[in-house]
Amino acid sequence: MWIPTEHEKYGVVIASFRGTVPYGLSLEIGDTVQILEKCDGWYRGFALKNPNIKGIFPSSYVHLKNACVKNKGQFEMVIPTEDSVITEMTSTLRDWGTMWKQLYVRNEGDLFHRLWHIMNEILDLRRQVLVGHLTHDRMKDVKRHITARLDWGNEQLGLDLVPRKEYAMVDPEDISITELYRLMEHRHRKKDTPVQASSHHLFVQMKSLMCSNLGEELEVIFSLFDSKENRPISERFFLRLNRNGLPKAPDKPERQCSLFVDLGSSELRKDIYITVHIIRIGRMGAGEKKNACNVQYRRPFGCAVLSIADLLTGETKDDLILKVYMCNTESEWYQIHENIIKKLNARYNLTGSNAGLAVSLQLLHGDIEQIRREYSSVFSHGVSITRKLGFSNIIMPGEMRNDLYITIERGEFEKGGKNVARNVDVTMFIVDSSGQTLKDFISFGSGEPPASEYHSFVLYHNNSPRWSELLKLPIPVDKFRGAHIRFEFRHCSTKEKGEKKLFGFSFVPLMQEDGRTLPDGTHELIVHKCEESTNLRDITRYLKLPFSKGIFLGNNNQTMKATKESFWITSFLCSTKLTQNGDMLDLLKWRTHPDKITGCLSKLKEIDGSEIVKFLQDTLDTLFGILDENSQKYGSKVFDSLVHIINLLQDSKFHHFKPVMDTYIESHFAGALAYRDLIKVLKWYVDRITEAERQEHIQEVLKAQEYIFKYIVQSRRLFSLATGGQNEDEFRCCIQELLMSVRFFLSQESKGSGALSQSQAVFLSSFPAVYSELLKLFDVREVANLVQDTLGSLPTIMHVDDSLQAVKLQCIGKTVESQLYTNPDSRYILLPVVLHHLHIHLQEQKDLIMCARILSNVFCLIKKNSSEKSVLEEIDVIVTSLLDILLRTILEITSRPQPSGSTMRLQFQDVTGEFVACLLSLLRQMTDRHYQQLLDSFNTKEELRDFLLQIFTVFRILIRPEMFPRDWTVMRLVANNVIITTVLYLSDALRKNFLNENFDYKIWDSYFYLAVIFINQLCLQLEMFTPSKKKKVLEKYGDMRVTMGCEIFSMWQNLGEHKLHFIPALIGPFLEVTLIPQPDLRNVMIPIFHDMMDWEQRRSGNFKQVEAKLIDKLDSLMSEGKGDETYRELFNSIIPLFGPYPSLLKKIERETWRESGVSLIATVTRLMERLLDYRDCMKMGEVDGKKIGCTVSLLNFYKTELNKEEMYIRYIHKLYDLHLKAQNFTEAAYTLLLYDELLEWSDRPLREFLTYPMQTEWQRKEHLHLTIIQNFDRGKCWENGIILCRKIAEQYESYYDYRNLSKMRMMEASLYDKIMDQQRLEPEFFRVGFYGKKFPFFLRNKEFVCRGHDYERLEAFQQRMLNEFPHAIAMQHANQPDETIFQAEAQYLQIYAVTPIPESQEVLQREGVPDNIKSFYKVNHIWKFRYDRPFHKGTKDKENEFKSLWVERTSLYLVQSLPGISRWFEVEKREVVEMSPLENAIEVLENKNQQLKTLISQCQTRQMQNINPLTMCLNGVIDAAVNGGVSRYQEAFFVKEYILNHPEDGEKIARLRELMLEQAQILEFGLAVHEKFVPQDMRPLHKKLVDQFFVMKSSLGIQEFSACIQASPVHFPNGSPRVCRNSAPASMSPDGTRVIPRRSPLSYPAVNRYSSSSLSSQASAEPSPSTSSLSSTHSASPNVTSSAPSSARASPLLSDKHKHSRENSCLSPRERPCSAIYPTPVEPSQRMLFNHIGDGALPRSDPNLSAPEKAVNPTPSSWSLDSGKEAKNMSDSGKLISPPVPPRPTQTASPARHTTSVSPSPAGRSPLKGSVQSFTPSPVEYHSPGLTSNSPVLSGSYSSGISSLSRCSTSETSGFENQVNEQSAPVPVPVPVPAPSLGGPEEPVRKESKTPPPYSVYERTLRRPVPLPHSLSIPVTSEPPALPPKPLAARSGLENGTRRTEPGPRPRPLPRKVSQL
Repeated sequence: MWIPTEHEKYGVVIASFRGTVPYGLSLEIGDTVQILEKCDGWYRGFALKNPNIKGIFPSSYVHLKNACVKNKGQFEMVIPTEDSVITEMTSTLRDWGTMWKQLYVRNEGDLFHRLWHIMNEILDLRRQVLVGHLTHDRMKDVKRHITARLDWGNEQLGLDLVPRKEYAMVDPEDISITELYRLMEHRHRKKDTPVQASSHHLFVQMKSLMCSNLGEELEVIFSLFDSKENRPISERFFLRLNRNGLPKAPDKPERQCSLFVDLGSSELRKDIYITVHIIRIGRMGAGEKKNACNVQYRRPFGCAVLSIADLLTGETKDDLILKVYMCNTESEWYQIHENIIKKLNARYNLTGSNAGLAVSLQLLHGDIEQIRREYSSVFSHGVSITRKLGFSNIIMPGEMRNDLYITIERGEFEKGGKNVARNVDVTMFIVDSSGQTLKDFISFGSGEPPASEYHSFVLYHNNSPRWSELLKLPIPVDKFRGAHIRFEFRHCSTKEKGEKKLFGFSFVPLMQEDGRTLPDGTHELIVHKCEESTNLRDITRYLKLPFSKGIFLGNNNQTMKATKESFWITSFLCSTKLTQNGDMLDLLKWRTHPDKITGCLSKLKEIDGSEIVKFLQDTLDTLFGILDENSQKYGSKVFDSLVHIINLLQDSKFHHFKPVMDTYIESHFAGALAYRDLIKVLKWYVDRITEAERQEHIQEVLKAQEYIFKYIVQSRRLFSLATGGQNEDEFRCCIQELLMSVRFFLSQESKGSGALSQSQAVFLSSFPAVYSELLKLFDVREVANLVQDTLGSLPTIMHVDDSLQAVKLQCIGKTVESQLYTNPDSRYILLPVVLHHLHIHLQEQKDLIMCARILSNVFCLIKKNSSEKSVLEEIDVIVTSLLDILLRTILEITSRPQPSGSTMRLQFQDVTGEFVACLLSLLRQMTDRHYQQLLDSFNTKEELRDFLLQIFTVFRILIRPEMFPRDWTVMRLVANNVIITTVLYLSDALRKNFLNENFDYKIWDSYFYLAVIFINQLCLQLEMFTPSKKKKVLEKYGDMRVTMGCEIFSMWQNLGEHKLHFIPALIGPFLEVTLIPQPDLRNVMIPIFHDMMDWEQRRSGNFKQVEAKLIDKLDSLMSEGKGDETYRELFNSIIPLFGPYPSLLKKIERETWRESGVSLIATVTRLMERLLDYRDCMKMGEVDGKKIGCTVSLLNFYKTELNKEEMYIRYIHKLYDLHLKAQNFTEAAYTLLLYDELLEWSDRPLREFLTYPMQTEWQRKEHLHLTIIQNFDRGKCWENGIILCRKIAEQYESYYDYRNLSKMRMMEASLYDKIMDQQRLEPEFFRVGFYGKKFPFFLRNKEFVCRGHDYERLEAFQQRMLNEFPHAIAMQHANQPDETIFQAEAQYLQIYAVTPIPESQEVLQREGVPDNIKSFYKVNHIWKFRYDRPFHKGTKDKENEFKSLWVERTSLYLVQSLPGISRWFEVEKREVVEMSPLENAIEVLENKNQQLKTLISQCQTRQMQNINPLTMCLNGVIDAAVNGGVSRYQEAFFVKEYILNHPEDGEKIARLRELMLEQAQILEFGLAVHEKFVPQDMRPLHKKLVDQFFVMKSSLGIQEFSACIQASPVHFPNGSPRVCRNSAPASMSPDGTRVIPRRSPLSYPAVNRYSSSSLSSQASAEPSPSTSSLSSTHSASPNVTSSAPSSARASPLLSDKHKHSRENSCLSPRERPCSAIYPTPVEPSQRMLFNHIGDGALPRSDPNLSAPEKAVNPTPSSWSLDSGKEAKNMSDSGKLISPPVPPRPTQTASPARHTTSVSPSPAGRSPLKGSVQSFTPSPVEYHSPGLTSNSPVLSGSYSSGISSLSRCSTSETSGFENQVNEQSAPVPVPVPVPAPSLGGPEEPVRKESKTPPPYSVYERTLRRPVPLPHSLSIPVTSEPPALPPKPLAARSGLENGTRRTEPGPRPRPLPRKVSQL
């Protein structure tokens, strides 16, 4: 039986449980569970990470933990009773765990590893806390470390800042908001601005001295030197080096490194230097012989210097090498460091050995304890401490020092009867009073233990040596009295004995008779003669002698002899026990000299502060002793001295001695009667303030009042204790009188001088410190009343001295912070005064920072849930006094511009934040009663209205994202909670006071606007939070958005007919709310739209306004990234909604206006589909087809369905920008044309719009034209640019603007030049199918044709598409997919190449038109594309596969022509036809014949410098034919069986036979031409070809053509080798062939080589050059290559190893033999064989194109003897409409006549008008160059052209249609010579030039009406303009021409006018 648990409530899973039992709950190790019930070893409960799923689990799998339960029962909450730090750690680590893995996924390796280390550290620390064996201090330390790491991790991961108090998280509900703000601000500031350390330390480590010739031991002395003041500022760091230059004691690190401590910030400047002096210990001269003497001397060696500024970069300076210098003359050694600093190069140079000193230096910042913690390794190894000279900047009480610093300065000595100067050595001893030498009290520096004697270094032959060596003598105080220092002077001989001979001595006593020590300063000591050291043993003999010049003891004349020699030392005492000051000693011994008391008290002010604080207690005892002695006489003097000492302690240097004084007052002070005198003197001073002229002394007194009151209070307490509380009333009376005097002095206004106000300021700044003292003697209320009276007496006039106002405010601030204010009783008394002064300052907007601090403190004391009566009363007072001014202040400071300086900005943010926190605190404290009283307090509705507007505005400011730092989510949530509570209170007032007749639009609008931005806040979007964070927020505050949404709905319903005021203004804001993915919120808000539609319908009979606003706002919001799929469904109400409201559609369906409402919903839904797609696409980084396609879809939707002109134009420009970014310049131009077409050439003014300024319509259209021309130019679409140039030129012409007209004509001319001169690549086209539901709406289950990029082949395009759609699956076939693919929840891509079919062939068929021009018409304005798929119908004949090889030809028609506003357009219609094997064979032979003729023509006209292409083509055809090429066709179609079975094919069979015979004629003529040009080394090949040709002829049954050949090489018995006869039935159509210029060197490797035949099958897995494709057993289609131009042009094949990669997933050609998508691949080695060896700039043909798509139009040509008839047939068919060319003057042309011979023309015409040169009668004659064409090599074979796998099919039905070209551009070509006329006069044989413009304005009959850009059509002009005549006839011809056989062109829709855009 399941029993509810009592104690087992919370546990942690210690082993994973799969939950396989019935009702089992699946658990993972580490999950926390809440337990509800138990039963026989099982628990029932839920995991806290997913509380909705409950189940059972074994109790043994769970470790129970202590927890407390809140709300016992159904909704109980369990909180673990562990340390809050542990709880936070656990939840934080869980959150981090998920994010940590994401870091790895995002490849943020650095942060990933750092976070991993931190997490491990936290886990270790957590274990330490959980074990519970830590001491209190250690626990505190561990928690500090944990929280520091948690904060670091949260900051790195962008998580929220956690407010903490003593390392524990703070619940914002438990503290006031101001306190919360301070905690957050403190943590934020701590994070942002590291505190500047005031104390710095220099770490020095000596490494070595590098020198070539050392050999002697060295002493190295470091110190810090102030070059500004020319003195050392630190003690010395001294270490010894051995003979190798390394430290002598390597085992003692403290001897090698030192820390120079207590450097102030002022000492980190560039004129502070580290100086290093090096002394060698050895012989006198560095180069002396070893046996000269054995005595060791200290001798100068070198000096190094480094500025401390070099270390300020903060980097560790490891192994810094300092240069060591030596002075030029030894006598200047004492100042060598100064010379180096001053760079006096003449006085020093590098040491002879070029020595370098290796040291490590580092600056450390912070107090010494912090340094010990952070650099514990340094201290644990040992480091010597080097102090500053004297006391540090701050003297600490209890610091014991007694150091005497002696500097051995210099000496003046006589020669001593010698010719040379002495080598003087000074030895120093400290001798005590008994004559004993004191041991170990001479310190050379830190790092070296003290010694008993000191030897100076020796300067060679110098009677005036200068040493400047500093020594420290740490002599104990008890040894000081009676001790003296003795200096002995010896001459050091350099002779062999090397003895040191004594010649004199000096001495100096350390203390004088009166107890004063040796004064600081330089002392000139007398050098007494002495030659025997024994004379010095008895100190009494010389102590009587004078020791210093000017001080003589006794009248002994012998001492006078010694005065010629002198010795100088400088002494400096640093002692906390001894004094050199006589006045100090006199004061302390006042009882011995009572008469000197007055003088001593007066001199106290002159004594140095450090001397006073040394003897602070003794001095204070002295003062109060004197006061007790005679208070009348010395009262004021003692008072003044006491004031001086108290104020001395205010100095930062002695600040730390305040506790010493406090301790003295508490424990040692004994003046029980002193209070009377102190009160009396203090009152006397206060009374004199208003009259005294000089206030300085009085101000000193007022400054000291805190301690004076301390003495008064302590004295009174002592008196009360001693007397049992006598004279209490008298004392109270004295205090009252004193404060009365104070109040009087405070109430005085300063007149004229500011001295009085200064005194008032001084008093106020120290007055709050007195409160705590008064509380020791008086009741809280009494003190509060005294203080209130005192503060109340302050003058309130604001124009008085500003500084006084600030001090007054500071005094109020200190009052609020004082102990007195914390008591509720006193607080209630003081609060009115505090608020009064605050109100005054806030009103004037002065001292805001201080006001904010005071207010914060006021609210910090009022806890959140304090419902005590006193608190409620305080809130009353504050609301009445401050709420209004607080709101105004926040409005004022937030509307100011932010200051520029970073410090000022921080202060500005702080003060704003503090005021906001105060306001929130106040509002949170207010109860219903407070709100009611507040609202009742407004006398008029106007006042209430102003208040509500003000508070709503402030709330809007508080909601701003910049109000608090990004990671202050806790603070934002608290603020929002307060705001929503307040709004709920105030909405009642709004309803009651401002509805019906009192309706006020402004206040209601402000309310709704506030509510909307409240809901839209980022910090309330719970969907973006982690699950744990979301759970916490919901538990604490609920979803505040829903609450506010319900309030909006409620208020909206209350509006009634006033709703109309807010339609359509509120549609946008409310729509924004509904886009939030919160179901409840949406259910509440969406019905409001129904209401709006209803009211709008009532008002105006429709809801156009609602619709327009809805669509506009939807667009802007969705592009910002709001909304989701569910929202669309919700709006469309496909699914029933939750909640009390029916769906919007259901509501609409009940209305009378149902139809228009449903239509609106449908429109909005469709728009949302497109907008969602657009938003998703725009999230991508790079511009890709998806973005462009999506924008096009949206743009068309706005135009066609919504007719929203402005939105349409906006998206035109967005699309334009995308194209520019992707460098699609042609598409960009077409896009901008859409806007251009909306404008007219008028002077209508247009408003400023997007980036356009205010201008006329004409100006904007002109600007657009020029921009479009520029883009067409950049996109190399020059023909289109020319038309626009003409249009704008006409405008200039009509305005007689000849200057611009001239420029435009020149621009037009330059475009013509570019057409002829510049290279232009032809793009590939690809068909792409997007199948499956996962594609965006605008692509889903649609097929498109895409225009590829330059040089982009099929494989590259496939890869690009797969990159754009990384989840897509590439389909492996070209068949149409079935319904399962359409409906699949996936993405399928089907990609293959297609061939463009130009609609008009006139330009392409016309002879003499350069390829540069033709290339444009092949790939521009293309509506139709096609691809072929070969297949076998019926049984396949293995012997001859061509019998059953059919071709399925698919034609695709687009909605718009390419190129256009996008690189891809949707396929609108597809047509599929099948071509029989016979038709296929005819087409193949026609193509091959045309190719051969082209090559022969090129060879004849010398367009080919290399004959190889012709050789290869002839070889391919003849070789294949000999080995069964054409004979396969004979076997298939000429047999009796086929003719009987297919009687309808008789004409086609005849045509095939005709073509075969024609091919034989062409081959024979080709061999004749070949013989003429073939080089000598290829003669054998030519001979072989001739032999094989005769074999081929015999196989075809052809005998001789001799008769024909004699007449003309092209005059054959049965007519010319016709290229195309329209003999096929419906499956064939008379489409023309064309020449494709192949000039780009990049296309040359694309030549395929299959040396056999064009019949070579591609069905083989590996293509191999077979000798005969007819012998191949593999099937192949004659038309397979036509379906895939990119592959047909030998796109590179992927290597085998990539066959299964995704790149190859779109159909590998080797795997799919019959694929229409992938024709035969070619290997590079094969491609290169057939390249021209000559000039690479010659025209070449793409080898993989079928002949009809490349060949010269044979009409009219010498090749076609029936060409005239053919031409007529073609023109009469009505299907061939010429595409546009830039118009030329028309010429008449006569059709070609059937002639039997051709003769060369005697004269050439213009190169532009030349036709193809005919073949001459003799193959050895030279021919003029004709139209350039190239050598097409069909899929690598030069053969009879039978193989279907070896060429691209060209026509829809065997006609003249275009094939897409390689993306190569033309190069200049030889000038063509005009062809002779065929049997007629010399006139060009051509059709009339009726060329329409480059892109047509007419629409297709079967298409959606998408008009092409009107701007590019040339209007008919009735009269020629005033310029050189234009080809008007041609232009009108363009206008009148039609594009296809239609009843008539559909009129172009008139361009709509743009309303002011």
